Amino acid sequence: MRRVAVFGLGEAGGLIAADLAAAGVATVGYDPADVDTPAGVIRASDPREAVDGADYVLGVTAAADAPAALEQALDAMTPGTVYADLSTAAPSLKQRLDKVARGASLAFVDVALLAPVPGKGLRTPAGLSGGGADAFADAFAPLGMPVEVVGDAAGDAALRKLLRSVMMKGLAALLIEAMRAGHAAGVGDWLWRNMAEQLTRADGPLLARLVAGTKPHALRRLHEMQAATELLEDLGIDPVMTRSTVETLRRMPDETLPPVPERPDG
Repeated sequence: MRRVAVFGLGEAGGLIAADLAAAGVATVGYDPADVDTPAGVIRASDPREAVDGADYVLGVTAAADAPAALEQALDAMTPGTVYADLSTAAPSLKQRLDKVARGASLAFVDVALLAPVPGKGLRTPAGLSGGGADAFADAFAPLGMPVEVVGDAAGDAALRKLLRSVMMKGLAALLIEAMRAGHAAGVGDWLWRNMAEQLTRADGPLLARLVAGTKPHALRRLHEMQAATELLEDLGIDPVMTRSTVETLRRMPDETLPPVPERPDG
């Protein structure tokens, strides 16, 4: 790997670019915004200059900007260049980007970052998929990036990340709603300790029991969560997540539970 171009030098792109440069990789960055240039990174004045001679091009942008990032210097990239899109986007968008990249004879990689980049930089774990995934893994793993090829098609990595996000981001929203109510009730510290204890003890078998027990106990849990909804409203908290739980339990008698692995501990 002789040269890497990074489109997007915001928080994530800047940290990754800085780590690449620190690892001895010739790293060129481009960002039309007035952001700092990371140490060791060559700042290009336009995207075509950035990709000149690059073996790998990383698009580290928001999903809405990902198509423009790919297309801004498409005809300036050498055929065979690996283009990696690191945006958090739907699989359908990754597939569209892959089609555009392949039309320009580029090898496309869907990169799903599986942890926050701050504090990790290039060492952020990532899932990879698409035609250029193996080449990306071969180049970036020796630099300390924990990578795993999870599928052959663009979008396979994004799919896994977003399914994981349903739980991870939903859990954060639940914790925030519970803590708002806990503080409003004057028991925030106790509630935090209790929730931390429950999460610390959580394992695969516990998650399996939570899923398996929902349908047979749906009516009792429905009444419990209706009471919780009323409590939050009395405390002045809008129970957005709690209402969703009520609706899930209300529908449960007519729905089928998803299967869990025979060995839920992995």
